[in-house]
Amino acid sequence: MIFDHIGLVTDKKKDNEDWVEATKVWVTNPKNHPFHVEWLRYEPESPAPKQLKERSHIAYQVEDIESAAKNLNVLLEPFEVGGFVKVGFYEYKDGSVIELMQYLKDKNEWFHEKS
Repeated sequence: MIFDHIGLVTDKKKDNEDWVEATKVWVTNPKNHPFHVEWLRYEPESPAPKQLKERSHIAYQVEDIESAAKNLNVLLEPFEVGGFVKVGFYEYKDGSVIELMQYLKDKNEWFHEKS
């Protein structure tokens, strides 16, 4: 696993947000932040579990999500974002929220799925 970013939840609009339809959340590009911070602003109707809407997460790049997710509690089954990455959200036994990311394209790119 390789560190990718940390995700922080906010209720404040941030510059250059992108829309993730699957989870109804606005996100910033952590690749544009000097400390790899991704800001997440969930819409009230977001289907994301409470753990994602209320807690920070740490994200890792993996070769295969299914293999890397063994022994983790599934919070949100893997799904594709913008055709460039497959992501899944999990909870470790200590309660930490983990995002596993399997890049489908260049890991240095970012998606743009504005709503």
